[in-house]
Amino acid sequence: MTDLPATVVATMRQLGVAGLPRNYEIFYEALAGTNRELSLEVVSLPKRPAQEDLDKIGRRFFAHHHGFNVVDNARAIIASELEEVASLLRNERSHLEKYGQILHQTSDGLSGRSAASRELLQKILGVMTVATATTIEHGKQTAATLNEKSAELESVKSKLEEYKRLVDTDPLTQISNRRAFDRELTRIYDSQSGILFHALILADIDRFKDVNDRYGHPAGDKIIQAIASIFRANTRADVFVARTGGEEFAMIVEGGAEDAVASVAERIRQAVEQTSLTHQFAPGHGALTISMGLCMASEADGPEDLYSKADQALYRSKVEGRNRVTRNSSSKDTRNAKNWMLYRKD
Repeated sequence: MTDLPATVVATMRQLGVAGLPRNYEIFYEALAGTNRELSLEVVSLPKRPAQEDLDKIGRRFFAHHHGFNVVDNARAIIASELEEVASLLRNERSHLEKYGQILHQTSDGLSGRSAASRELLQKILGVMTVATATTIEHGKQTAATLNEKSAELESVKSKLEEYKRLVDTDPLTQISNRRAFDRELTRIYDSQSGILFHALILADIDRFKDVNDRYGHPAGDKIIQAIASIFRANTRADVFVARTGGEEFAMIVEGGAEDAVASVAERIRQAVEQTSLTHQFAPGHGALTISMGLCMASEADGPEDLYSKADQALYRSKVEGRNRVTRNSSSKDTRNAKNWMLYRKD
């Protein structure tokens, strides 16, 4: 697996592109190959693209669901809201201090008298009543305003969470994208249990280029969407499913032995084969199939190696006739496999 994030950063530097999150989003998706039109737009950019040119691309491909200014706006809103909250609290503190001074002065005034006239006590009572009522009312207003600010900040939080979800979602299929996949793949090797109980499955639609060339990209997009739905419908909710390239998919399966994982892959392969996708979107093309490669995390030294071995297994599925699931373990000497039961982090 190539280091896509590093490639994105290197490409941006080479083109002199500012390292803004919205620019990174454009180049990441373009280099991942999940959006052909976006990739063509990026390829056609001048050697030193202006920020205005990049923002036009961003507005065209991401504005409807990403809103690349969401983070910047959120920062501004949060900073403003927090400053208002701080101002409210300072004001409330000042008000309470004044009320405390009134209490202190009243106490001092009374402590020096052996007896106070009824008229004086009535005046003191009047002052204290007004001061206490004002303080209570001020406190209620402060509390109400703080509740409003809290609600506004919660709204900003929800928008940021939605933004994060969209950034990790493939817009065509609504499953996870390459960015989310890269992160999820790396997490496997964060713990010993992850290494022991995870597997990677890579899948590729067979002869998909022929479909695009003959029937056009709209038909190809419909097929990709339909296959993504098949992946999702034939896996548990906790199985990570992503579109990692144009016609490429990946699954990260947890908690199963190799035979069980292979059964998941085989079930999806059969579901695709038995679904007459081309009859609906590409009549006359024949049955559409997928090839798959599988590797257990315990058979690899890390994320890069795991992807590489699953990809090699996928390649063998292709060269051996397509429409099949190939296991990495079927072509390696298991005696040389790393013993992850003895794995310990330094």
